[in-house]
Amino acid sequence: MSKSATAHTVASPNTQASQLAAALVLPADREDSALSLRLKHYLKSEDIAQVWAAYRYADQAHQGVVRKTGEPYISHPVSVACILADLHMDLPTIMAALLHDVVEDTDLTTEDIKQKFGQQVADLVDGVTKLDKIEFQSASVAQAENFRKMLLAMSQDVRVILVKLADRLHNMQTLEAMRPEKQKLIAKETLDIYAPIANRLGLNEIYQELEDFSFKYLHPMRYNAISKAIKAARGNRKEVISKILESIKRQLTGLHIEAEVSGREKHLYSIYRKMSGKATSFSQIYDIYGFRVVVQDLPSCYVALGALHGLYKPIASKFKDYIAIPKANGYQSLHTTLLGPFGTPIEVQIRSAEMHNIAGAGVAAHWLYKSSDAQLTALQQKTHQWLQRLLEIQSDSADSLDFLEHLKIDLFPDEVYVFTPKGKILALPKGATAVDFAYAVHSGIGNSCVAVRINQDLAPLRTELHNGDHVEIITGALAKPNPAWLNYVVTGRARAQIRHFLKSQQSTESAHLGERMLNQALRAMHIEPNKITEAHWQKLIRDYGLKKKAEILTDIGLGKRQNVMVAHQLLAMAEMLEEAPEGTLGKFLGKIFGKSTKPLDTITIRGSEGMAVQFAPCCRPIPGDPILGFINKDKGLVVHTHDCPAIRKFRLDPDKWLDVEWEPESEHLYKANLNLTVANQPGMLAKIASGIAEAGSNIDNVSVEEADGSSYANLYFTVQVKNRIHLAELMRGLRKIPDVVRINRSKGNAAAHDTKAS
Repeated sequence: MSKSATAHTVASPNTQASQLAAALVLPADREDSALSLRLKHYLKSEDIAQVWAAYRYADQAHQGVVRKTGEPYISHPVSVACILADLHMDLPTIMAALLHDVVEDTDLTTEDIKQKFGQQVADLVDGVTKLDKIEFQSASVAQAENFRKMLLAMSQDVRVILVKLADRLHNMQTLEAMRPEKQKLIAKETLDIYAPIANRLGLNEIYQELEDFSFKYLHPMRYNAISKAIKAARGNRKEVISKILESIKRQLTGLHIEAEVSGREKHLYSIYRKMSGKATSFSQIYDIYGFRVVVQDLPSCYVALGALHGLYKPIASKFKDYIAIPKANGYQSLHTTLLGPFGTPIEVQIRSAEMHNIAGAGVAAHWLYKSSDAQLTALQQKTHQWLQRLLEIQSDSADSLDFLEHLKIDLFPDEVYVFTPKGKILALPKGATAVDFAYAVHSGIGNSCVAVRINQDLAPLRTELHNGDHVEIITGALAKPNPAWLNYVVTGRARAQIRHFLKSQQSTESAHLGERMLNQALRAMHIEPNKITEAHWQKLIRDYGLKKKAEILTDIGLGKRQNVMVAHQLLAMAEMLEEAPEGTLGKFLGKIFGKSTKPLDTITIRGSEGMAVQFAPCCRPIPGDPILGFINKDKGLVVHTHDCPAIRKFRLDPDKWLDVEWEPESEHLYKANLNLTVANQPGMLAKIASGIAEAGSNIDNVSVEEADGSSYANLYFTVQVKNRIHLAELMRGLRKIPDVVRINRSKGNAAAHDTKAS
């Protein structure tokens, strides 16, 4: 561990890359090669011999292939192995690094790797191998599917992602050879996905290098400007920095605290992010340079903190204790900002030697394959839980792009720490709500949550959580997720679980609606639905290439298949098997040509169909209104009033609509729009709200049009009523309120908005 006041410089990524490139001129299996020098520090001689066997195998496989930089291709896998050797990764990982491109770029197979180097190395190579040979619909889908495979492999063995991150780091170090547009594409992908994954796994140095290289190629002018500014500032502040470093060392030595003190410079992208986020200039960023104090053990961290607070006054709002509450990636340190000489803020990190190792290598410092102890460390448990959540999210995601969206949400580093009723600490992304907390505890808790107590007080489920909150979720046996939750949840786990539940619910409800619609079509052809046997259904399922009857019924309910055509196909099969009444098919064909003797039955709307039946927001139909049902692909049955302007163009297309009617004496509540013109006086809104409540109605939404100095104001309400009679009683009651000038039900004013819903 260095005692120098300049632990890392701005140019360190480029310097490290050039030094490594120089060392790679030598064959990797030479005693003085870059890889050999690294491996000698921690591997046995017999293990190193196996590494050289893998190296020679890869060298032969890539023989004659040259990278865009002009170097032999083998220099790339050797560089990847060097990066992993710096993390002291185990033998199979180093061998997999050397072989990671063999299967993709040569004729050799995973089976060849297995025969030569064993199952474990073959599995790691297979996990890292890209999906270039598979054709995808678009570049974004290809990228998403690539990440899905990578992360699923990582959930089984985290070494896969470590090899992948090292592979990406070396590619970023040599990105100058690529075309500018390719540089930007790779840099953005690195900044969006790879750098956050490295940060989430606690690989701090790799994370910072990936961010800095991405910044360099995405914003080269800004990168160069900040680099020059830091070099100038380093020279200007050299004397102050040296003085602070010496005073910290003297203070700790005087109190008999053994510690190694070093200076550390913030990496470029973090400075740029701070300047962008706070809209400040470089001259206003005082903490580009900080100090790190590494002590022997945990108690010494707090003793050292007290010593430094005795030396310089701390800024109270800038203290963070990541030892008591570690970050999700296992990072532990005390962070304090002191007011140094000349009023300069000084940022100091205090940690033990063990914490320092984990801060640099993260999950690579303590992983399952390194320990013979069956007990997982806290860091291993956290990482394992995160990986298992990835598995859950991918299984609940409909496609790869959904999975990528959820993954990006979960990788944002800003976190809040909250407590469960039993005192367990949960880390959630910044902006997380009570619903996110519920799903973080368990998917069953999330699906059935109805309310929350935050610090013993009842609060709405959409309440944003803050550090230190005590959160208790209240559940209900009949509760289920609300689609509105998707508007404010922030975690990938919560979003995936809610979407999964809603899709399952929509499929179930659509299947019930589809069955009613199919039965309607069959009865119009003089066939009772129970006459259609399982054999008929199985034949139709095979013809459609589906797996079960429910899929066909769901498609009918969602408008993806016409009920009349499915009934025709079922009936044709029945007549082929000579099981249908004579001439039925002929009658059916007569219907197709307009000669049907029996009209289609009417579909009854109960108001309880959930997501399978939607009431158009443009006209807000309620029981008592004459209605029509329109089949919309993917949305199912959308119910409009018969005179709704939004459906005029569809009425000429009989395949699009169904006859529907209200179920008598429905007890459900339906939304209706009311427009009121009232005298512009204080208290009018309260009077009207009271009148609505007295009529037994609920207010779903209210808005007020600006008065602009007029004596009158326009109020717009969405209310919940049982039927037209209930609405009429409500409107009569509101007309009796003094100063209500005009009231009417609004229909069709949002026709343009709802055309697509039809």
